[in-house]
Amino acid sequence: MSEIGQVAYLALLAFLAPFGAHRLRLLWLRARRPARAEHRAWRGSLPTVTVQLPVYNEANVIERLIDAAGRLDYPTDRLEIQVLDDSDDETVALAGRRARAWRARGIDIRHIRRRSREGFKAGALAHGISIARGEFLVVLDADFVPPPGLIRDLLPPFEDPSVGAVQAAWDHLSPDASWLTRAQALFLDAHFAIEHEARYRAGLFFNFNGSAGMWRRGCIEAAGGWQSDTLTEDVDLSYRAQLAGWRFVYRDDVRVPAELPSSLRAVEIQQSRWTQGGIQSARKLLPRIWRARLPAAHKLEATAHLAGHIVHPLTLTMAVALAGAGWVAGTGFGLPSIVHAFALLLATVPFVLFYGAAGWIRKRRGIARRIVEAMLLGLGLGVPLTFAVLRGVGGRRTPFARTPKRGFSPTVGYRARLAGGTALIRFGLAVALAGAIVNTALLGSPAAIPFTALFAAGYALTSRECLRTPPSPAVPG
Repeated sequence: MSEIGQVAYLALLAFLAPFGAHRLRLLWLRARRPARAEHRAWRGSLPTVTVQLPVYNEANVIERLIDAAGRLDYPTDRLEIQVLDDSDDETVALAGRRARAWRARGIDIRHIRRRSREGFKAGALAHGISIARGEFLVVLDADFVPPPGLIRDLLPPFEDPSVGAVQAAWDHLSPDASWLTRAQALFLDAHFAIEHEARYRAGLFFNFNGSAGMWRRGCIEAAGGWQSDTLTEDVDLSYRAQLAGWRFVYRDDVRVPAELPSSLRAVEIQQSRWTQGGIQSARKLLPRIWRARLPAAHKLEATAHLAGHIVHPLTLTMAVALAGAGWVAGTGFGLPSIVHAFALLLATVPFVLFYGAAGWIRKRRGIARRIVEAMLLGLGLGVPLTFAVLRGVGGRRTPFARTPKRGFSPTVGYRARLAGGTALIRFGLAVALAGAIVNTALLGSPAAIPFTALFAAGYALTSRECLRTPPSPAVPG
């Protein structure tokens, strides 16, 4: 291959190296920094708490959510539940019926409807705060099933008046239902048990995750409230609050189970929203972060966190480069075998350690299999998430696309809508990479095969998942 190709390949490796190094740094921080001590009991009279349930077309799970909220262990005279329902399907009737049933049992629960869906989830939460009576607010998305003691577990750290939010760890209702749920569960285990815990122990900024957390009302108001100019309103408000001087607490010992998306299309919708919103938040917040009087470690970690989704276009570019090199020359870029061995180690070792540690912390069975599945899913998501990054970088505003949920006994088939062409591009890459492996093997240059095979397997596995999951009937949402 030409010298230009070699330089491009080496440049891609150089750009990808910091992402693996960052994972190792988070592991080191979690291991080296001691656990932080917070207040574990609330002293004095209990405050009024508002539980907010923002929903949009959640017929399969809305009754489960409302019932779980109604069973929360907290004095009824100091508990308010808001069902912030922007739905336009049968969810409205189901939510209204369950709310009335719990109100008849003495629970202060309101089924709140807005005239429009303006601002999406951020708009619903902002509207709820404007009429809420709670000093503290718990946010629970539709796919969560909170344990009865959640409020009492999250409240004590607020004894410190500088604490603005307390985030619980996410757990999973069916983590072993399929390879797809196993991979997602490991992603989330690593995010909470390692990323959040490491940042919290080190005193760095971290974010509220949109659900299973409690806010101090004064913190939300002082930070400028919920804003809908990004698709990750939770990340946006979290950083604005911490820039304003509020402290966040993470409780890894408090677990709130939630439903994992059951189809690849649903995963892509969720991950694309998080990716695009993360880049939007980076564009909005990083200039403020770098102008702020913060330690360099805070600024660097915030940059790595908010801009981390840039890895997706880089890995997709690497996949295209590997496929092209295999088809054009089959020479593995004409580079020494040691370079390809280094590339394979760079792409695997940091992530094996990162996800392996998460599986060990969470006591998951079959950790090796879960690591492989997580890595392949991460690579296979490269196409839709690259599009999401480009939308975020370009400042494109798109509607908040909800993640379709099945519930325990699904009655409605919500269609998972995706940007056209992503499945075809993924399949084309799987075929091109497989052909590149064969061509490279025939020409007697096997050094590049393991690295190429890793990408090929990721695209092949997710392509197969697309074929196995036919579209659901069209239903609003």
